[in-house]
Amino acid sequence: MGDVGLRSSQGRWVLLTAVLGSGMAMLDSTVVNVALPRIGEDLHADLAVLQWTVTAYLLTLSALILLGGALGDRYGRRRVFVIGVVWFATASLLCGLAPQAGVLIAARALQGVGGALLTPGSLALIQAVFRPGDRARAVGAWSGLGGVAAAIGPFVGGWLVDGPGWRWVFFVNVPLALVCVPVALRHVPETRERDAEARRGFDVAGAVLGALALAGVTYALIAAPGRGVSPGVVVPAVAGVLLGVAFVRVEGRRADPMLPPSIFRIRLFSAINAVTVCVYAAFSGFFFLAVLQLQVVVGYSALQAGVALLPTTVLMLLLSARSGELGQRIGPRIPLTVGPVLCAAGMLLMVRVGPGASYPADVLPALVVLGTGMVTLVAPLTATVLASVDVDRAGLASGINNAAARAAGLVAVAALPLLAGMGPEAYRSADEFAATFRRAMPLCAAVLLAGALIAWLTVRPAPRPAPPTKERCHPECAYHCGVASPPLDPGDQQSEPRRQPPPTSTSPPTGGDGPEGPVLGT
Repeated sequence: MGDVGLRSSQGRWVLLTAVLGSGMAMLDSTVVNVALPRIGEDLHADLAVLQWTVTAYLLTLSALILLGGALGDRYGRRRVFVIGVVWFATASLLCGLAPQAGVLIAARALQGVGGALLTPGSLALIQAVFRPGDRARAVGAWSGLGGVAAAIGPFVGGWLVDGPGWRWVFFVNVPLALVCVPVALRHVPETRERDAEARRGFDVAGAVLGALALAGVTYALIAAPGRGVSPGVVVPAVAGVLLGVAFVRVEGRRADPMLPPSIFRIRLFSAINAVTVCVYAAFSGFFFLAVLQLQVVVGYSALQAGVALLPTTVLMLLLSARSGELGQRIGPRIPLTVGPVLCAAGMLLMVRVGPGASYPADVLPALVVLGTGMVTLVAPLTATVLASVDVDRAGLASGINNAAARAAGLVAVAALPLLAGMGPEAYRSADEFAATFRRAMPLCAAVLLAGALIAWLTVRPAPRPAPPTKERCHPECAYHCGVASPPLDPGDQQSEPRRQPPPTSTSPPTGGDGPEGPVLGT
């Protein structure tokens, strides 16, 4: 499809464009949590507002991300990517200027729409523009540099919150967009799908129904602590469930559904998505509450809290490629079982983190154990998702897996405070929040153990050999540090696994071919 070489000047510009675009979204996924206590203090907001600050973004992103990839295929990947970057930056500006909580929440929802356009587009640009011999190495460099952006996110967020203020957590996206858009328009060629597959209709009804279903359930879960069992809680909950049923029915009847029900008839694919829901629900709940615990209870500044969480993302950046290789050698069953168990142990260790906690003795060991578990499971999880379907459906399978993880995180952030008994003002009291945090961590651990059990019971002990007539599909993204979702990865068709270049590589050699169909990117 593409004919641009990675070593060429244009190739480097294309890679820079993709990294800047995905870097905006990766930074946003990690920096906002660090700013939550200051947002609540400045806007005089209760816990529900902090929850909506996170979930409003996840709501629109998870509901629209599959549609965003299809729009790029139809109308041009560069065009949709640029629109996404501009949209994301404009919504970020609105977030930073928000005078009160309602405006911030609405702007975060708009930001998620922009993320759904630019997130699939960043990797799609690489897949479409680079020539086959350079494509895999370009993806390797892109995933490594994106991992660096995710790893430094908590540090950047803390520094901005303690320095110029929490609004700069959002303003920082604007200069990135001001660099990204001109570079994209000048140096990135336009590409689109021209076959019948790309000319199919868009499943707008499915996207809207999915978003409304998630919105209804989320609203009910967030409102329940303050309103109890009241019509204002019951009606949205019932409406969300009914809309979810309607979503399933619509997807089952459409000729070109956004979420094809047939793909869930694949037993391994369904099982791995169940594991994904468990582990990323726990991760999202943990990171939402952990930054509050460190600042409200332990007394850390925003910068200290951000730096404190770095071990998890640094471990993933350094070891995710090795973890993928290990999973290919021993099969996914053991990593997908041991990984969630280690994560559960790390979260249980966090119960010891309270007033006067020591970072080396209390916080660091928990985060190292948690990070080790995340390293163990994320790469094999992605590889198993890709291997569970035919090669030509690998991009779709990865997109569904990513959307499922984000939807799980959305529900977890909404539900966990309710299940742990957190009141609307809990985060204003160190004693009250500490008590509810101690109740929340075992809940996260239990969800992780459920994921481990599903993996143990449903995943084969060793990788199943591919039929001779079918090419095997392996992940292209070797480096991943996102704690909110697994990587969106179209997969690379090959017979033997290969190593990706290190993230700091400036002149990667050529590598294997990648698929040439519509793809999604992180």
